[in-house]
Amino acid sequence: MIRLLFIIIASISFISNVNAQRQVADNPQTFSIWLEEFKLEALQEGISQKILDVTFDGLLPNPRVVDLDRRQPEFTQSSSEYIKIRVSETRIKNGKKRMAELQSVLDPSAKTIGVQKRFIAAIWGMETNYGSYTGNFNVVRSLMTLAYDMRRSSFFRRELHKALVILEEGHIAPDAMIGSWAGAMGQGQFMPTSFFAYAYDMDGDNKKDIWTNEADVFGSIGNYLKQHTWHENQTWGREIKLPDDLMERKAIVDLTHEPNPPRSCKSALSLHSKKYSLTDWKEMGVVNLDGSDIPEAIGAGIEATLLMPGGINGPAYLTYQNFRTILTYNCSNHYALGVSLLSDELK
Repeated sequence: MIRLLFIIIASISFISNVNAQRQVADNPQTFSIWLEEFKLEALQEGISQKILDVTFDGLLPNPRVVDLDRRQPEFTQSSSEYIKIRVSETRIKNGKKRMAELQSVLDPSAKTIGVQKRFIAAIWGMETNYGSYTGNFNVVRSLMTLAYDMRRSSFFRRELHKALVILEEGHIAPDAMIGSWAGAMGQGQFMPTSFFAYAYDMDGDNKKDIWTNEADVFGSIGNYLKQHTWHENQTWGREIKLPDDLMERKAIVDLTHEPNPPRSCKSALSLHSKKYSLTDWKEMGVVNLDGSDIPEAIGAGIEATLLMPGGINGPAYLTYQNFRTILTYNCSNHYALGVSLLSDELK
């Protein structure tokens, strides 16, 4: 009876293994051969056998990750619906509470990096609800699954290797490296390559703990923004009111499409107008939402693009360079507006 039970359990395990591999589409290699080749490559690139053993022991592809990757829904919420959900009274209240609780950590981190604390807190709030939810997927398993899968294997193979380097350097223990299904980690949701480019050891303990150390979390989010051309003396932009005769005041080729937007965020920036100085926008009759004049210059002056995510009859915003920097964190106008408007509430 015991032998029969053992055979049944072994058979179930084998079938589960096969099914997990079958759900990772189109890879001509068996998973076991692929993994052994990857491990050999990792050893040659400096990853220890100990880390490989601890990390990959019993690990199989996660079919759920493949399913989520295949079924990413197109964004269907309107800008107003998105903002209503993500810049809610609850999130604003919790954000102010968390900022007050961690003032002694947040304030010096923001000052050291050179990014206003309200923007750091807003991204923190948007990404993980102020650190309360950072994901429940084994990051290595997710990255391994997507690296073995054929759809974006090169990208995720690089991310998987960088994840192993994070473990090798001791920034986090293997069983604590938890994140999103796609491998984004910690309270700021950094991919492993972003970790090495932007994670910041704010408390000087020679570890970059973006999971549990708020000083490193705030420093890392701020450093990401700073390294993407953040201007500390500027805000993100402002909601404005357009004159009825805007088109007659100045000839603009297309108010809703920036010509030749950067390839790095083309989909979002294609919905922005040409850049004009704040002086130009003022001359075109653009005013603040309350009817007051928009500032003509801050510091050396600002160029702004017009964004109307809900169309000509919806809200209108002038967006500055810092808005574009937020777009590098997540290339979505809805996301960047969410962060921006939340930051205003947390100011």
